[in-house]
Parts: sequence; C-alpha cells; structure tokens
Amino acid sequence: MAKGDDIQERLIDFAVSIIKFTAKLPKSSVGKHVSGQLLRSGTSPAPNHAEARSAESSKDFIHKLKISLKELNETAVWLQIIIRRKMLSIEECMGLQKECDELCRIMGASVKTSKKRGEK
Repeated sequence: MAKGDDIQERLIDFAVSIIKFTAKLPKSSVGKHVSGQLLRSGTSPAPNHAEARSAESSKDFIHKLKISLKELNETAVWLQIIIRRKMLSIEECMGLQKECDELCRIMGASVKTSKKRGEK
C-alpha cells in the first residue's frame, strides 16, 4: 500500500457513508437543503486529498490538505445541526460524527507535519 492510501480509503468510505446518511434525511425543504450541503462537504475531502497526493509542490500539497480539512470541519457543523434539530436520531449520527472528528484530527496533524517539513 502506497503512502497515503490508508487515509484515502478512509476518506472514500466516509464519503460513501455520507451519501447513505443524506438519503435518510427528511424530504422537506430544510431537509433537502441540509442534505445538499452535507453531501457537498462530506464527499469533497476524498477527491481533494487525492489531488493533494499529486500536488505540484509542497505548498500546493499543504493547500489541498487544508481544503480537505476545511470541508471536514464544515461537515462536522452540518452533523451538529442535524443532531440539534433532531432531524435524525443521535445514534444514527454518532458514528459519522466520530469518524469526521478523527479525520479532522488526522488531516490537521498532516497539515502541521507538512508545514514543519517545508520549513526545513
């Protein structure tokens, strides 16, 4: 397995889970809006990470990792909105929320490590 394949696979699995999850949201105008936003932000980190892996420079790599992190952070907020609005049960949201938090920490650590390497 090449370097970064494990996180890439995890991000793809997360995107697939987001797709399945959004299908469960209410079909009301609010549900459709939240679903669309969550679908965009939750499926974006995987392709952005793939782009980072083929970056043209370390600066480009860091920039694309940061985009993935921003999208994961946005996803975490949409999940909180779903929980607070009680659009789905907490139990249905917790697995995704936990994975999103873990992915945020991993991506944040990757950005920090990449920045340190770039300073040397």
